[in-house]
Amino acid sequence: MLSNQSLQFMIHTTSNIRLESPAGRPFLLDFYHDPQQPQAPLLLFAHGFKGFKDWGHWERLAQHFVAAGFAFAKFNFSHNGTTPEEPEHFGDLEAFGQNNYSKELSDLDRVLQWVAEDLPGLAPMVDTSKIALIGHSRGGGIGIIKAAEEERIGALITWAAVSRLDYMWQQRPELLDGWKADGVLHILNGRTKQQMPLYYQLVEDFETHRQRLDARQAMQQLNKPCLIIHGDEDPAVPLAAAQELKALNPAAQLHIIKGANHVFGGSHPYTDASLPPHSAELAEQSIQFLTSIW
Repeated sequence: MLSNQSLQFMIHTTSNIRLESPAGRPFLLDFYHDPQQPQAPLLLFAHGFKGFKDWGHWERLAQHFVAAGFAFAKFNFSHNGTTPEEPEHFGDLEAFGQNNYSKELSDLDRVLQWVAEDLPGLAPMVDTSKIALIGHSRGGGIGIIKAAEEERIGALITWAAVSRLDYMWQQRPELLDGWKADGVLHILNGRTKQQMPLYYQLVEDFETHRQRLDARQAMQQLNKPCLIIHGDEDPAVPLAAAQELKALNPAAQLHIIKGANHVFGGSHPYTDASLPPHSAELAEQSIQFLTSIW
């Protein structure tokens, strides 16, 4: 096992690379790699709802994957509510309210453009023909769609992923009436205590692009290696979502982590030098899957 000091020595980190979304909004990306590791496959990590790239132990996980022979990039979705000036705070709630699934898919396209055009100059030894997408929570739902439609993505891993993108209102259709009438729905952020707005345009975007945004249909059509990881004590996204994804694509692998919550033992801020036990299992299962296909 490598010490945290040796990890820091081996890993080169380029933080807060500034990109611009197709909608013209800036967002940030972090890139981790070991310059001495030839032909490292690339892992792209997409955060979830009310998430951001610097949350909790995501950096520890990035370091863990680089130590195992991979390059790793994590990024903020452009409308996640953070800003380039304050990437760890929800300082732009108007942008958060204007976020939608089409914008997040476009952000992923911009990240893939960065991989093709800019990454080779930063890390020429990274093997960009081997790209895996990792999506957490709602980022997992977005990842399913992008992996199904994007040939450059060779594999998909979901961590505590939703199985559908209309999850907020699919089981509570009465929610839509007030949301549509008011034009906005406020969601409490339990950590920051902010009332975070969601404008009704999120629903309109989903309805306009319903076929493309059908994560269940995308999962059925996915014809590349896929690993589904979920905790059986997840209070935010029930284990049933992972079981549904597995049923939709029987070729996918499913690993259930006993006792794990939605963030696999992490918290924000996260100050421990090592990973929480459930996250260590999450990483090792992901690494075993990736090394089996590459």
